[in-house]
Amino acid sequence: MGNIEIVGLVAATLTTSAFVPQVYKAFKNKSTKDVSLTMYTVFLAGTILWLIYGINIQSLSVILANGITSLLAILMLMLKIKYK
Repeated sequence: MGNIEIVGLVAATLTTSAFVPQVYKAFKNKSTKDVSLTMYTVFLAGTILWLIYGINIQSLSVILANGITSLLAILMLMLKIKYK
């Protein structure tokens, strides 16, 4: 694993972990009134495309970041629908 991939993994960890508090707060408070359904839908589409890209270029950092972030976005969308 090269140095640039390590930089990618650190970046992936930071950007992906930034979504965890929002998902946790929505789950804990059972409220998503301030969460934009449109934003998360578009964001999910983008992360899925980045995931496909990462698979094609075989980049572990891109695959992990966007795979996990896609799951978090899906969870947030599910919470948004559940707690309308």
